[in-house]
Amino acid sequence: MACNPVDAPAVGPGQGSRMTGRNSRLLSLVLFAALVLPGPAHAAALHADLLDAAGQPLADAVISLNGPLDASQAPPPALMDQRDKQFQPHVLAVRTGTLVSFPNSDDIRHQVYSFSPAKRFELRLYQGTPSEPVLFDKPGLVVLGCNIHDWMLGYIYVTDDPWFAVSDENGRAAIAGLPAGRYAVTLWHPGNPQLLPQAAGELQVQGQTLSQRFTLASSGPAEPPAPPAPSAFGEAFRKAAEDAAQ
Repeated sequence: MACNPVDAPAVGPGQGSRMTGRNSRLLSLVLFAALVLPGPAHAAALHADLLDAAGQPLADAVISLNGPLDASQAPPPALMDQRDKQFQPHVLAVRTGTLVSFPNSDDIRHQVYSFSPAKRFELRLYQGTPSEPVLFDKPGLVVLGCNIHDWMLGYIYVTDDPWFAVSDENGRAAIAGLPAGRYAVTLWHPGNPQLLPQAAGELQVQGQTLSQRFTLASSGPAEPPAPPAPSAFGEAFRKAAEDAAQ
C-alpha cells in the first residue's frame, strides 16, 4: 500500500542534523567502551614436561597450581580401580573434598586400606564396587595398600589447589582453563625424597598457551611392584587369608 505523504511526520529545519549528531555521539561512546573498558579474560592452557633429576621424562608426576581465582564448584567424583592386582591409576590426584570410588575389576577380592594421616580408612574384602565412595577431605598424600596382596601400592595426592594434572608415560601433563594471573607451582612424585612435594617457583599466565619444563627431585620412575610368581603355597595362603577375613 502506498504511503500517504500527508501521514508522514514532518521534519523541521535542523532536526535531521541533530539526530545525526546524537547517533555520532552514541557510536563514539560504544567505541570508547570497547577500547577502554576491560573485557572478559581469556582462559589459557599449560603444557608441562615433567622430568626427573637426570632429565628423563617422568610418568605419574603431579603438577598443581595455586592462582588468583579459586574454583568454587564442588570437585567431580574420581575413581581408583584395581586391575591385575594393581591400583589403576598408580597415582591419582584429586582436590580436597573429592569422593573417590574403589571398584574392583579383578575376579578376586581385595581389601583396600590406608594408614596415612590425610585419610585413614579400610574397605573390607569385596568384589565389584563398594556402595559408598570414600571422602578425601584433607590435603596430603594417601598411600594405598591391600591386606591380601601386599605388593599392591597406590597413591592419592589430595590438594587444595584448584588446578592440577598427572603426567602421562611421556612425562607430559596439560592443564586447561587457566585465568590470567600469577600461579605458584607445586610438584610431586612417588620418587621424591621422603615423598614430599616440592615448590617450583611461580608461573605468569597471560591468556595464551604456555609450554614449560619442570624438573623434580625424583630419582626416577616409581614403578608399582610386580606381583610375585604364582605358587601352590602362595595360592593356598591367599585363600586361607581370604577365608579368615570373612
